[in-house]
Amino acid sequence: MTSNQRIKAFVNLKLHLSKEVQPLINIIQSSKHQNPWFTPENVERALQANINLLNSDDLIKWTDPYSKDFQEDNSKTVGLILAGNIPMVGFHDVLACLIAGFSVQIKVSADDKLLIPYLLNKLIEIEPHFSSKIAFVDRLSNFDLVIATGSNNSSRYFEYYFKNIPHIIRKNRNAVALISGDEIENDLKNLGHDLFDYFGLGCRNVSKIYFPEGYNYSKFFEAIEYFSSISNHYKYHNNYEYNKAIYLINRDKHLDNGFLLLKEDKRIASPLGVAYFEEYNNVKEVEKTLQEERELIQCIVSKTEIKGSAPIVNFGRTQMPGLNDYADGVNILDFLKSHK
Repeated sequence: MTSNQRIKAFVNLKLHLSKEVQPLINIIQSSKHQNPWFTPENVERALQANINLLNSDDLIKWTDPYSKDFQEDNSKTVGLILAGNIPMVGFHDVLACLIAGFSVQIKVSADDKLLIPYLLNKLIEIEPHFSSKIAFVDRLSNFDLVIATGSNNSSRYFEYYFKNIPHIIRKNRNAVALISGDEIENDLKNLGHDLFDYFGLGCRNVSKIYFPEGYNYSKFFEAIEYFSSISNHYKYHNNYEYNKAIYLINRDKHLDNGFLLLKEDKRIASPLGVAYFEEYNNVKEVEKTLQEERELIQCIVSKTEIKGSAPIVNFGRTQMPGLNDYADGVNILDFLKSHK
Protein backbone atom coordinates (compact mmCIF):
# COMPACT_ATOMS: atom_id res chain seq x y z
CA MET A 1 0.00 0.00 0.00
CA THR A 2 1.02 3.57 -0.58
CA SER A 3 0.75 6.31 2.03
CA ASN A 4 -2.35 7.71 0.32
CA GLN A 5 -4.04 4.31 0.38
CA ARG A 6 -3.36 3.92 4.09
CA ILE A 7 -4.74 7.37 4.84
CA LYS A 8 -7.79 6.70 2.70
CA ALA A 9 -8.47 3.47 4.59
CA PHE A 10 -8.48 5.23 7.96
CA VAL A 11 -10.70 8.01 6.62
CA ASN A 12 -13.12 5.36 5.35
CA LEU A 13 -12.99 3.70 8.77
CA LYS A 14 -14.29 6.93 10.30
CA LEU A 15 -17.09 7.09 7.73
CA HIS A 16 -17.97 3.44 8.34
CA LEU A 17 -18.14 3.91 12.12
CA SER A 18 -20.41 6.93 11.77
CA LYS A 19 -22.93 4.75 9.93
CA GLU A 20 -22.60 1.47 11.82
CA VAL A 21 -23.93 2.64 15.17
CA GLN A 22 -25.42 -0.47 16.80
CA PRO A 23 -22.20 -2.56 16.92
CA LEU A 24 -20.46 0.39 18.58
CA ILE A 25 -23.25 0.62 21.13
CA ASN A 26 -22.77 -3.07 21.87
CA ILE A 27 -19.03 -2.55 22.35
CA ILE A 28 -19.67 0.41 24.63
CA GLN A 29 -22.06 -1.60 26.78
CA SER A 30 -19.81 -4.69 26.85
CA SER A 31 -16.75 -2.71 27.94
CA LYS A 32 -18.17 -1.92 31.38
CA HIS A 33 -18.46 -5.65 32.10
CA GLN A 34 -14.80 -6.16 31.12
CA ASN A 35 -13.59 -3.18 33.16
CA PRO A 36 -15.75 -1.32 35.70
CA TRP A 37 -13.82 1.91 35.04
CA PHE A 38 -14.91 1.81 31.39
CA THR A 39 -18.34 3.35 31.83
CA PRO A 40 -20.41 3.88 28.66
CA GLU A 41 -19.84 7.63 28.96
CA ASN A 42 -16.06 7.25 29.13
CA VAL A 43 -15.87 4.67 26.34
CA GLU A 44 -17.99 6.86 24.10
CA ARG A 45 -15.78 9.85 24.93
CA ALA A 46 -12.62 7.92 24.02
CA LEU A 47 -14.11 6.52 20.82
CA GLN A 48 -15.20 9.95 19.67
CA ALA A 49 -11.86 11.56 20.53
CA ASN A 50 -9.93 8.95 18.55
CA ILE A 51 -12.35 8.78 15.63
CA ASN A 52 -12.07 12.56 15.32
CA LEU A 53 -8.39 12.09 14.47
CA LEU A 54 -9.28 10.18 11.32
CA ASN A 55 -10.05 12.98 8.91
CA SER A 56 -8.25 13.40 5.64
CA ASP A 57 -6.88 16.93 6.05
CA ASP A 58 -5.38 16.29 9.48
CA LEU A 59 -3.86 12.93 8.51
CA ILE A 60 -2.29 14.40 5.37
CA LYS A 61 -0.90 17.39 7.28
CA TRP A 62 0.45 15.08 10.01
CA THR A 63 2.25 12.77 7.61
CA ASP A 64 3.26 15.30 4.94
CA PRO A 65 6.75 15.97 6.43
CA TYR A 66 7.40 12.21 6.05
CA SER A 67 5.85 11.72 2.61
CA LYS A 68 9.11 10.43 1.08
CA ASP A 69 9.99 8.26 4.09
CA PHE A 70 6.69 6.39 4.40
CA GLN A 71 5.46 6.33 0.82
CA GLU A 72 5.69 2.54 0.47
CA ASP A 73 5.05 -0.24 2.98
CA ASN A 74 7.87 -1.12 5.34
CA SER A 75 9.01 -4.69 5.98
CA LYS A 76 9.70 -4.06 9.66
CA THR A 77 7.40 -4.90 12.56
CA VAL A 78 6.73 -2.78 15.63
CA GLY A 79 5.80 -4.56 18.84
CA LEU A 80 3.20 -2.57 20.74
CA ILE A 81 2.47 -3.17 24.42
CA LEU A 82 -0.62 -1.14 25.17
CA ALA A 83 -1.81 0.22 28.49
CA GLY A 84 -5.37 -0.14 29.74
CA ASN A 85 -5.81 2.67 32.22
CA ILE A 86 -8.32 4.49 30.01
CA PRO A 87 -10.22 3.34 26.91
CA MET A 88 -8.24 3.16 23.66
CA VAL A 89 -5.17 4.76 25.22
CA GLY A 90 -2.88 2.93 22.76
CA PHE A 91 -4.75 3.79 19.57
CA HIS A 92 -2.45 6.66 18.61
CA ASP A 93 0.56 4.30 18.69
CA VAL A 94 -1.26 1.83 16.45
CA LEU A 95 -2.35 4.56 14.05
CA ALA A 96 1.15 6.05 13.77
CA CYS A 97 2.79 2.71 13.00
CA LEU A 98 0.22 1.63 10.42
CA ILE A 99 0.10 5.05 8.75
CA ALA A 100 3.89 4.87 8.42
CA GLY A 101 3.61 1.51 6.63
CA PHE A 102 5.00 -0.71 9.39
CA SER A 103 3.48 -3.99 10.51
CA VAL A 104 2.35 -4.23 14.13
CA GLN A 105 2.20 -6.94 16.76
CA ILE A 106 -0.22 -5.74 19.39
CA LYS A 107 -0.39 -6.96 22.96
CA VAL A 108 -3.55 -5.37 24.28
CA SER A 109 -4.17 -4.82 27.96
CA ALA A 110 -6.53 -7.23 29.67
CA ASP A 111 -8.39 -4.12 30.84
CA ASP A 112 -9.00 -2.85 27.30
CA LYS A 113 -9.30 -5.81 24.94
CA LEU A 114 -12.46 -4.94 22.97
CA LEU A 115 -12.18 -1.49 21.47
CA ILE A 116 -8.96 -1.45 19.45
CA PRO A 117 -9.40 -5.01 18.06
CA TYR A 118 -12.91 -4.08 16.93
CA LEU A 119 -11.70 -0.97 15.08
CA LEU A 120 -8.78 -2.73 13.45
CA ASN A 121 -10.91 -5.64 12.29
CA LYS A 122 -13.18 -3.08 10.63
CA LEU A 123 -10.12 -1.46 9.08
CA ILE A 124 -9.14 -4.83 7.58
CA GLU A 125 -12.63 -5.23 6.13
CA ILE A 126 -12.26 -1.82 4.48
CA GLU A 127 -8.68 -2.42 3.27
CA PRO A 128 -7.78 -6.16 3.22
CA HIS A 129 -4.09 -5.37 2.68
CA PHE A 130 -3.94 -4.54 6.39
CA SER A 131 -4.65 -8.19 7.25
CA SER A 132 -0.97 -9.02 6.79
CA LYS A 133 0.12 -5.92 8.71
CA ILE A 134 -1.82 -6.44 11.96
CA ALA A 135 -1.45 -9.23 14.51
CA PHE A 136 -2.81 -9.49 18.05
CA VAL A 137 -0.52 -11.54 20.26
CA ASP A 138 -0.17 -12.69 23.84
CA ARG A 139 3.61 -12.41 23.62
CA LEU A 140 5.75 -10.36 21.23
CA SER A 141 8.12 -12.25 18.94
CA ASN A 142 10.18 -11.51 15.82
CA PHE A 143 9.78 -7.73 15.99
CA ASP A 144 12.22 -5.01 15.00
CA LEU A 145 11.11 -2.07 17.18
CA VAL A 146 9.00 -1.77 20.29
CA ILE A 147 6.78 0.83 21.91
CA ALA A 148 5.74 -0.19 25.42
CA THR A 149 3.57 1.73 27.86
CA GLY A 150 3.24 0.80 31.50
CA SER A 151 3.87 1.77 35.10
CA ASN A 152 7.17 2.89 36.61
CA ASN A 153 7.67 -0.70 37.79
CA SER A 154 6.94 -2.36 34.45
CA SER A 155 9.09 0.20 32.63
CA ARG A 156 12.19 -1.13 34.42
CA TYR A 157 11.38 -4.59 33.11
CA PHE A 158 10.78 -3.22 29.62
CA GLU A 159 14.06 -1.26 29.67
CA TYR A 160 15.97 -4.42 30.53
CA TYR A 161 14.11 -6.80 28.24
CA PHE A 162 14.21 -4.49 25.19
CA LYS A 163 17.63 -2.94 25.83
CA ASN A 164 19.07 -4.22 22.53
CA ILE A 165 16.06 -3.25 20.42
CA PRO A 166 15.15 0.29 19.29
CA HIS A 167 12.38 1.29 21.68
CA ILE A 168 10.13 3.87 23.26
CA ILE A 169 9.39 3.00 26.89
CA ARG A 170 6.79 5.08 28.73
CA LYS A 171 6.41 5.46 32.49
CA ASN A 172 3.82 7.12 34.72
CA ARG A 173 3.17 10.78 34.04
CA ASN A 174 0.50 13.28 35.01
CA ALA A 175 -0.76 16.70 34.03
CA VAL A 176 -0.58 19.72 36.30
CA ALA A 177 -2.57 22.96 36.34
CA LEU A 178 -1.34 26.47 37.04
CA ILE A 179 -4.04 28.83 38.31
CA SER A 180 -3.35 32.55 38.03
CA GLY A 181 -6.46 33.73 39.86
CA ASP A 182 -7.80 35.52 36.79
CA GLU A 183 -9.69 32.52 35.44
CA ILE A 184 -13.41 32.86 34.77
CA GLU A 185 -15.86 30.32 36.15
CA ASN A 186 -16.00 28.42 32.85
CA ASP A 187 -12.20 27.92 32.92
CA LEU A 188 -12.43 26.30 36.34
CA LYS A 189 -15.43 24.22 35.29
CA ASN A 190 -13.45 22.98 32.31
CA LEU A 191 -10.61 22.12 34.66
CA GLY A 192 -13.06 19.61 36.10
CA HIS A 193 -12.80 17.67 32.84
CA ASP A 194 -9.02 17.61 33.21
CA LEU A 195 -9.42 16.27 36.72
CA PHE A 196 -12.34 13.87 36.36
CA ASP A 197 -12.61 12.60 32.77
CA TYR A 198 -11.83 8.87 32.86
CA PHE A 199 -11.96 9.23 36.67
CA GLY A 200 -8.53 10.87 36.59
CA LEU A 201 -6.82 7.62 35.56
CA GLY A 202 -5.05 8.94 32.45
CA CYS A 203 -1.52 10.25 32.16
CA ARG A 204 -3.00 13.49 30.83
CA ASN A 205 -5.33 13.98 33.81
CA VAL A 206 -4.47 16.75 36.24
CA SER A 207 -3.17 15.44 39.56
CA LYS A 208 -1.52 18.61 40.90
CA ILE A 209 -2.69 22.22 40.98
CA TYR A 210 -0.67 25.36 41.69
CA PHE A 211 -2.79 28.13 43.24
CA PRO A 212 -1.71 31.71 43.89
CA GLU A 213 -1.10 32.55 47.54
CA GLY A 214 -4.33 33.43 49.36
CA TYR A 215 -6.55 31.90 46.69
CA ASN A 216 -10.31 31.63 47.40
CA TYR A 217 -10.82 27.86 47.17
CA SER A 218 -14.59 28.13 47.34
CA LYS A 219 -14.43 29.61 43.85
CA PHE A 220 -12.71 26.46 42.59
CA PHE A 221 -15.05 24.07 44.43
CA GLU A 222 -18.18 25.87 43.24
CA ALA A 223 -17.02 25.65 39.62
CA ILE A 224 -16.35 21.90 39.72
CA GLU A 225 -19.59 21.03 41.56
CA TYR A 226 -20.92 20.04 38.13
CA PHE A 227 -18.83 16.84 38.42
CA SER A 228 -20.20 15.74 41.79
CA SER A 229 -21.93 12.72 40.22
CA ILE A 230 -18.52 11.07 39.90
CA SER A 231 -18.96 9.97 43.50
CA ASN A 232 -21.81 7.70 42.34
CA HIS A 233 -19.22 5.36 40.83
CA TYR A 234 -18.43 2.87 43.57
CA LYS A 235 -14.76 2.31 42.71
CA TYR A 236 -14.01 6.03 42.57
CA HIS A 237 -16.00 6.66 45.75
CA ASN A 238 -14.17 3.86 47.57
CA ASN A 239 -10.82 5.44 46.68
CA TYR A 240 -12.03 8.87 47.77
CA GLU A 241 -13.33 7.50 51.09
CA TYR A 242 -10.14 5.51 51.71
CA ASN A 243 -7.87 8.51 51.20
CA LYS A 244 -10.19 10.70 53.27
CA ALA A 245 -10.00 8.22 56.14
CA ILE A 246 -6.19 8.13 55.95
CA TYR A 247 -5.97 11.93 56.08
CA LEU A 248 -8.37 12.11 59.01
CA ILE A 249 -6.55 9.40 60.97
CA ASN A 250 -3.17 11.02 60.31
CA ARG A 251 -4.62 14.49 60.91
CA ASP A 252 -3.30 15.65 57.55
CA LYS A 253 -4.62 19.05 56.57
CA HIS A 254 -6.84 18.87 53.52
CA LEU A 255 -9.87 20.44 51.85
CA ASP A 256 -12.91 18.32 51.00
CA ASN A 257 -15.95 19.06 48.85
CA GLY A 258 -17.54 15.62 49.12
CA PHE A 259 -15.99 14.06 46.02
CA LEU A 260 -12.48 15.52 45.74
CA LEU A 261 -9.79 15.98 48.38
CA LEU A 262 -7.29 18.81 48.01
CA LYS A 263 -4.10 18.09 49.92
CA GLU A 264 -1.06 20.35 50.05
CA ASP A 265 1.87 18.27 48.83
CA LYS A 266 5.01 18.84 46.78
CA ARG A 267 4.60 15.60 44.83
CA ILE A 268 3.08 15.50 41.33
CA ALA A 269 1.20 12.18 41.21
CA SER A 270 -1.74 12.07 43.61
CA PRO A 271 -3.94 9.12 44.63
CA LEU A 272 -7.34 8.64 43.02
CA GLY A 273 -9.93 11.00 44.47
CA VAL A 274 -7.19 13.44 45.50
CA ALA A 275 -5.54 16.42 43.85
CA TYR A 276 -2.31 17.68 45.37
CA PHE A 277 -1.79 21.43 45.47
CA GLU A 278 0.74 24.09 46.34
CA GLU A 279 0.43 27.83 46.75
CA TYR A 280 2.90 30.20 45.10
CA ASN A 281 3.67 33.90 45.19
CA ASN A 282 5.96 33.98 42.15
CA VAL A 283 5.22 32.27 38.84
CA LYS A 284 8.96 32.02 38.18
CA GLU A 285 9.28 29.67 41.16
CA VAL A 286 6.59 27.40 39.69
CA GLU A 287 8.28 27.57 36.29
CA LYS A 288 11.56 26.42 37.81
CA THR A 289 9.84 23.56 39.65
CA LEU A 290 8.03 22.37 36.52
CA GLN A 291 11.26 22.43 34.55
CA GLU A 292 12.93 20.31 37.24
CA GLU A 293 9.98 17.87 37.27
CA ARG A 294 9.72 17.74 33.46
CA GLU A 295 10.07 13.95 33.29
CA LEU A 296 7.00 13.49 35.50
CA ILE A 297 4.69 15.87 33.63
CA GLN A 298 2.71 15.10 30.48
CA CYS A 299 1.22 18.56 29.96
CA ILE A 300 0.31 21.77 31.80
CA VAL A 301 -3.12 23.36 31.96
CA SER A 302 -2.70 27.12 32.10
CA LYS A 303 -3.28 30.46 30.47
CA THR A 304 0.21 31.44 31.58
CA GLU A 305 3.16 30.53 29.37
CA ILE A 306 5.69 28.27 31.07
CA LYS A 307 9.00 28.24 29.23
CA GLY A 308 11.12 25.15 28.77
CA SER A 309 8.61 22.76 30.27
CA ALA A 310 5.83 20.42 29.13
CA PRO A 311 3.28 21.46 26.49
CA ILE A 312 0.66 24.00 27.56
CA VAL A 313 -3.01 23.13 26.90
CA ASN A 314 -6.23 25.03 27.45
CA PHE A 315 -8.57 24.29 30.32
CA GLY A 316 -10.67 21.20 29.61
CA ARG A 317 -8.47 19.98 26.75
CA THR A 318 -5.99 17.57 28.35
CA GLN A 319 -7.90 14.49 27.22
CA MET A 320 -8.37 15.77 23.68
CA PRO A 321 -4.88 15.32 22.22
CA GLY A 322 -4.30 15.88 18.51
CA LEU A 323 -2.17 13.83 16.15
CA ASN A 324 0.95 15.83 17.04
CA ASP A 325 0.41 15.54 20.80
CA TYR A 326 2.83 12.68 21.39
CA ALA A 327 2.92 10.95 24.77
CA ASP A 328 5.99 11.98 26.79
CA GLY A 329 6.83 14.41 23.98
CA VAL A 330 8.45 11.62 21.93
CA ASN A 331 7.58 11.95 18.23
CA ILE A 332 6.68 8.43 17.08
CA LEU A 333 6.97 9.28 13.38
CA ASP A 334 10.52 10.58 13.92
CA PHE A 335 11.32 7.37 15.80
CA LEU A 336 9.94 5.21 13.00
CA LYS A 337 11.71 7.26 10.34
CA SER A 338 15.07 6.78 12.06
CA HIS A 339 14.60 2.99 12.15
CA LYS A 340 12.78 2.25 8.93
